[in-house]
Amino acid sequence: MRALVLALLGICCLTAYVVEGVGSEVLEQRICVSLTSRRLPVRSIKTYTIREGPVRAVIFITKRGLKVCADPQVEWVKKAVETMANKKTANQSKPTGAQQPASTVVTGAR
Repeated sequence: MRALVLALLGICCLTAYVVEGVGSEVLEQRICVSLTSRRLPVRSIKTYTIREGPVRAVIFITKRGLKVCADPQVEWVKKAVETMANKKTANQSKPTGAQQPASTVVTGAR
């Protein structure tokens, strides 16, 4: 009797596991429903992504962690993306402390 109950319990758990995976596609959370018309100061932008979907948008992520969707065809958005891209390339070309050549001193210790 115990074996039968354990078998049924196992089948139920397996069924629940398999059914959970079917049709549980999660939509990406960074989909824009609407676009802002307010201009966002570039100094408050930390990063951005460009999303294609039902609404084509640039998603700016502010230094405070807010996500703001904007129309990529608007002039201020184009300039902000260009400025952020320039900052990104400038930061990548600067060597960090670990990348800077270190002067080595060779001593003639014998």
